[in-house]
Amino acid sequence: MTTPFPQLLPAGQMARYLGVPAGWLKGEAEAGRIPHLKAGKIYLFNPEVVERLLAERAAQGNRT
Repeated sequence: MTTPFPQLLPAGQMARYLGVPAGWLKGEAEAGRIPHLKAGKIYLFNPEVVERLLAERAAQGNRT
């Protein structure tokens, strides 16, 4: 059975997956530059969405 909801990764796992520091990822999320969900103190990320966004940024030369 498949679920209609995407797999969400906590910040630490997402950062390791991307090869970036978790602090950078959280900072980008807090600044509104990376979509995320926040459950209490836990940041959750959809890997497909974040990868697509960062690829678009790279293509535009935006390294914020």
